[in-house]
Amino acid sequence: MTLITGAAGGIGAALARALAGTHDLILQGRDEGRLSALCSEVGGARPLVLDLTRPGTFGEAVAGLGRVTNVVHNAGVVELGAVAEQPPEVWTHTLAVNVVAPAALTRVLLPTVRAERGTLVFVNSGAGLRANPGWASYAASKFALRALADALRDEEAPHGVRVSTVYPGRTATPMQQKVRAQEGGEYDPADFIDPATVAATIRFVLDAPRDATLPDVSVRPGPRGA
Repeated sequence: MTLITGAAGGIGAALARALAGTHDLILQGRDEGRLSALCSEVGGARPLVLDLTRPGTFGEAVAGLGRVTNVVHNAGVVELGAVAEQPPEVWTHTLAVNVVAPAALTRVLLPTVRAERGTLVFVNSGAGLRANPGWASYAASKFALRALADALRDEEAPHGVRVSTVYPGRTATPMQQKVRAQEGGEYDPADFIDPATVAATIRFVLDAPRDATLPDVSVRPGPRGA
């Protein structure tokens, strides 16, 4: 089974469609209706309604999932703002969803992922490589997510678990639409990477032969007119 967090839209939904038919899927989200519709669309995937801000509930929620081979940590939140302006609540929520939740969910799933010699994929961001003005809280969470993946990679190598980080550039998703609104700019999906392209990259990471690990993969927009 492959578990995808944040599966109800954007990159997560595109990945569910990309893996349908080749991977048995568990799709996590908070909107039960949207999850159920996507599960039906991709052919019998299993919904997992889970609030990522409540890590204390993770153990019970995943106890009945059975064999989980792969986990794609895709869920994330963003709220732009200068350090001088953002209240602690924004920082706390951003770090909770973008860092604490992946760490906590990984911890409870590691026994089965180890048994399956599976793969953990952390969907990061260009902001996990460089912090720009107005992006401090989000970039801090993504830098921390990179640190989590890097440490975990070496910790789990003896167990046969592969750990990869994928760094998408700006992608045509509802999150990007929100970001553009916060930046005061227009949103045209054609200006950004197609979510299906990022999904295809993640699928390549998951399906790579066992004699290779892809620690860090960046996905950037192609040249105009390509």
